[in-house]
Amino acid sequence: MPLLRSLLSVVLTMLLAACAATHTPEDSEEHSAEHGAKPGYATRWAAYSVEYQAVSAQIYAQATRDIPRLLDDPSWSAVPGFAADANKPPAVILDVDETILSGTDMELTMVPFSTQRQYEWGKANKPIPIRGVVDFIDAARDAGIEVFILTNRPCDQYEGTTGDCPTEEVTLKSLSDIGIEVDGAHAHFANEQPGWDREKVTRREFIAETHRVIMVFGDDFGDFVACSRGTPKLPCTRPATRESRAAALETYQEYFGNGWYILPNPMYGSWTSVE
Repeated sequence: MPLLRSLLSVVLTMLLAACAATHTPEDSEEHSAEHGAKPGYATRWAAYSVEYQAVSAQIYAQATRDIPRLLDDPSWSAVPGFAADANKPPAVILDVDETILSGTDMELTMVPFSTQRQYEWGKANKPIPIRGVVDFIDAARDAGIEVFILTNRPCDQYEGTTGDCPTEEVTLKSLSDIGIEVDGAHAHFANEQPGWDREKVTRREFIAETHRVIMVFGDDFGDFVACSRGTPKLPCTRPATRESRAAALETYQEYFGNGWYILPNPMYGSWTSVE
């Protein structure tokens, strides 16, 4: 009997763990669909917890307080490899999903992710802003800072769509609906131009060529550091590993909370692609 109870205890523990945090990669390594009787703890935490809301508010509040310091420092650049140039207009770069817009409502449905489904969801549903982001962007613009969005939502064609980048129209409308107006010149999507793959470093540097980027925001290590995926995209040629990501964090640690601001996302991301 003691052995039977022990075995039952082990099985029960394994089943509970599976229900709480089972993730299976879907359309790309950056997205996972949760399976089981109900959404896993990661999605429910992001959707329902006040802790998540507090962390998001805290990050944008700190960034707002940092605006004068970083803006007034002519030596500061938030893009490694690009020296600060006071003659360039100041700018901030923000990711979209889980940085400006919450995707938890879609994740809670537990339907497997695809970029087409994300596009259709955006057309049909009211967008949810991340707490604190609207006030931050207002403060940045009041200080004379240009706001760029840099997202891996792709410029793909779907059945029944028109134009070169259907997802751009939907994304910019979603941003407008939460009070953030962004034009096409300040929104850069994956596959929008040749060489603009899902590796964001190329687009970050494109912005840094003409602007002094003083802040970067995202929910994924790859929003800040190049070559962070287990499946490399050009210009990266080697897969990232847990060890290489940890080493990169040591290299760039001084940026986080000081020009780089990372939002929590336990639901999906490039971290799921590395071993």
